[in-house]
Amino acid sequence: MLRGKLIQWSWKVIIASGLGLMFVTGSYADKTYLEEVVVTAQKRDENITDVPISITQLNGDRMNARFAGGGDIMELRSAVPGLHIESSNGRGAPRFYLRGLGNADFTAAASQPVTVIFDDVPVELSTLRAFPIFDMESIEVARGPQGTLFGRNTTAGFVHVKSALPTEEFEGYINVQSGTYDTLNFEGAVSGTLIEDKLMGRLSVLNQNRGDWVNNPILGTKLNSHDILAARIQFLWTPKDDVKVLLSHKQENSERGGSLFRANVIDTGTNELNENYQRDVVFHDSGKGRPTADAPGGDGGRNSARQLGTTLKVDWELSNHTFTSITAYLRTIDYFARGDIDGGFGCLFTCPGRPAGPASSPFSPFNSPFVVNIDTGGDRDVTQFTQEIRIASNLDGPLNYQFGGIYFDDKLVSISNSQNAGATAFTSNSINTIENTSWAVFGQASYDLSDQLTLTGGLRYSDDEKDADPIDLTGAIATVPISLEDEFLSFDVSLSYDWSESTQTYLRAASGFRAPSIQDRIQDDTEVTTAGSEEIISYEIGIKGEAERFRYSLAVFSYKVDDMQLVAIGGESNSTTLLNAEEGKAHGFEAEIEYAVTENLIISAGFGYADTEIGDPSLSLPPGPLTTPLDPLTPEGNALIDGNPFQHAPEWTGNLEIAYSYPLSDGNELYVFTDWRWKGETSDFLYQSIEYTFDTQFEGGLRIGYRNLSSDLEIGFFGRNITDEDNLIGGIDFANNTGYVNEPRIWGAEIKLGF
Repeated sequence: MLRGKLIQWSWKVIIASGLGLMFVTGSYADKTYLEEVVVTAQKRDENITDVPISITQLNGDRMNARFAGGGDIMELRSAVPGLHIESSNGRGAPRFYLRGLGNADFTAAASQPVTVIFDDVPVELSTLRAFPIFDMESIEVARGPQGTLFGRNTTAGFVHVKSALPTEEFEGYINVQSGTYDTLNFEGAVSGTLIEDKLMGRLSVLNQNRGDWVNNPILGTKLNSHDILAARIQFLWTPKDDVKVLLSHKQENSERGGSLFRANVIDTGTNELNENYQRDVVFHDSGKGRPTADAPGGDGGRNSARQLGTTLKVDWELSNHTFTSITAYLRTIDYFARGDIDGGFGCLFTCPGRPAGPASSPFSPFNSPFVVNIDTGGDRDVTQFTQEIRIASNLDGPLNYQFGGIYFDDKLVSISNSQNAGATAFTSNSINTIENTSWAVFGQASYDLSDQLTLTGGLRYSDDEKDADPIDLTGAIATVPISLEDEFLSFDVSLSYDWSESTQTYLRAASGFRAPSIQDRIQDDTEVTTAGSEEIISYEIGIKGEAERFRYSLAVFSYKVDDMQLVAIGGESNSTTLLNAEEGKAHGFEAEIEYAVTENLIISAGFGYADTEIGDPSLSLPPGPLTTPLDPLTPEGNALIDGNPFQHAPEWTGNLEIAYSYPLSDGNELYVFTDWRWKGETSDFLYQSIEYTFDTQFEGGLRIGYRNLSSDLEIGFFGRNITDEDNLIGGIDFANNTGYVNEPRIWGAEIKLGF
């Protein structure tokens, strides 16, 4: 069936191939308008059109514009086809999805099908993925299983964030931004030679600040500020011409606004924000009894953390090979997450300085019809250690290869706590210690069967073990140590054909696996649940091409996931349950184009389509008590989810960018850059309901400025979410129709000085 769907789509690729050849062989001026794009998706530096993988790279204005005004990594959502990012923990724990496949579990220990890589180091746990984005070289997004070279938990693909490296020449920059909501950001870097021909260094610094801009009339406070201070220092040592040693250390101290859960902002039977919604107002009663809460009693949603990481990378150039070793240690310390989970005001007891009872008339629209007053939070201590070694050939003949191994170990200590109705303070519910140990050996080889035809294949053997020691402090759940283990042999094989020096067609088949998961949060659940490993097989056909004015790519895919990992969140019991469905399947495509209309006008666009479907006739889940389920119901009132789309899997994603520069007589320029992104209809939960099936959403950004090319000075103005869209991006369904929304419109100005 999967092959049949792939064949149905293939004719479109054939047509696109013909069009691509027409574009590439067309008549252009000799001048090159588009810069070469070099990617490392196969752990080698290669032109993007030579890689038989659906991959996108963001750099320059395409990357920097999205982080203007203090944006975090979630600004990458829908920036490239097929990529979606969301979070119910604000900036503290982003969750990634590619081609519809991702992980919606807001517990921190679940295995992720999308690997996030920071400077060659895979980052597993979501809290470690929240490190700020600054002084970057590029961001690469590779879609489809990448299990051979990048290991387990890449069943959907990876996102690789690459920092700017030390330079031989002295250089640097200072960038200051000021904007609405008391936004004030500083970013800067300095780089150069410390010891001639031996040692180079680079220091990068970021400070992001935003004021409290959301009013909470219940407590008489304001909230949702963030204050982030981060730095990275790198040393590149070349003791010999053939040896490079890169030592990098990064650190972050942050206080981030959490997701603001808004009670009863969706009426039953609709999926639109109602009259209870106000962008800059929430009615929260959270924070009572928390020693660090903002006076007089709470902040309603907060994430704080300290992160640090050290990486040592060694490259040794031999006569025909390169030896690489990457050692990394990462840690999150004093992580604290806090949220008003019921989303509103429902105090059932006398609250000092506040109205009492759910029937308080000024706030009655925000009260749940259920007896609810639950605030939730957690403390986490996370460590991760990785060691990778690989050897890559540098041969002139038709054969090239690489092989190596990796050891991975992470540990999470998670303390869940809550403040329930009638309580006067925050209390701990559970402690869970989860350790994940994995090792793998891998190899990949490519062979030129002819001048035009190349065969690439690889294998990887992985062994994965996860152990947990949950302790329920309330005594309500009988807990015992849990141990899960699995092993898997993944493969990747592709056949690519070069029609010309700049046009390639490829066929690819790949497998991968996602390691078992154990629930770390024990809050309102009756047991500690687990999910066994999932396996994926994926088929892909694609074409890529480029010329002086034009670069394009098209990939058509189809995949099937056996024993698909899912998480059921919410329902009237506010539980979190890990489980496996019999299967999941999807098919779709990604298409991208970059066209230099003139030397000064470049248009880029991308589209992604993913038709996803859960397959398990017996699997049913309890819907939220105020929702309107669209699925068939069992006699017990549970929703049958067989045939439903994947959770948080938009059917369509798209992006459009237009960059225009106007040259001035003195050699400088004015510029305009605008970027737009949208995603199609998306189901927020595994079951489908009217309330939590979100319609098509879009956001746009704008940058206008002046560049003095001789002095490397840039003065500009920026805006994010310039049309001020109020988009529902998630919800909580257990007691009321609670939702949380996107970031507000932000305007600002910046000045950047390079040296």
